[in-house]
Amino acid sequence: MTDLLARIVNHPRTERIVMALIIVNAITLGLETSKSIMADWGPLLIGLDHIILGIFVLELLARMIVKRAAFFRDPWSLFDLFVIGIALVPTSESLSVLRALRVLRALRLITVVPSLRKVVSGLIGALPGMGSIGLLLLLVYYVFAVMGTKLFGDTNPELFGSIGTTAYTLFQSMTFDDWSNGIVKPLAEKGHAFGWVFVMLFMVLSAFMVLNLFIGVVVTALDEVTASEAPKITHPAHSAEDIIAELKALRSEVAALRGEMAKG
Repeated sequence: MTDLLARIVNHPRTERIVMALIIVNAITLGLETSKSIMADWGPLLIGLDHIILGIFVLELLARMIVKRAAFFRDPWSLFDLFVIGIALVPTSESLSVLRALRVLRALRLITVVPSLRKVVSGLIGALPGMGSIGLLLLLVYYVFAVMGTKLFGDTNPELFGSIGTTAYTLFQSMTFDDWSNGIVKPLAEKGHAFGWVFVMLFMVLSAFMVLNLFIGVVVTALDEVTASEAPKITHPAHSAEDIIAELKALRSEVAALRGEMAKG
């Protein structure tokens, strides 16, 4: 029985069916957000959702039986268990957020599509480096927030009146959201003709330099994941003596074969 389940679970056709069901389920969950569609097709969509959920539960139970303890040591299997488990929790008005979390089932595509799984593995591997860069960005952010509050807080309290207000203004400039008309020009109108230097220096340090470090860390992590998963091809090294010895043995075998043919 276990061997049969293992063949079914590991069969490529099973993976393709599960992938198709995940996509169909994601579409049905999106259609459920439309009141007009639910008015006409609500029972059908809900019934289809329950059927697909039942198939997911059976597939998950089959994997548990096949893999046993190894199932709970696999992070991707635990992720599937978490996503399906949320959908099985009874929902009520007080737990309506769980109903919205059903759409997390669409994230199961990550576990069945190898390329997506590779990208997520790279992002997870990049987390330590991203944490260091995030700390650097936070330090730059805090320094400029204090500087901006002291430099422009008295004349521009609506933009730099406190550290919190200044931090929001700096975030606006970091995302290039109307930084010229919304930040630089008000500073110039209040007598800070060189306020653009402060704003642009922060933009260069935060948006162009620090944030690009995030991209570099993620790309490096993806390269490492790709290299680790690539098949390792080894070429055995043969010395000249080994090659000569193999040729001599081959000649001896050919000579013996000719002798047998001559006798025959």
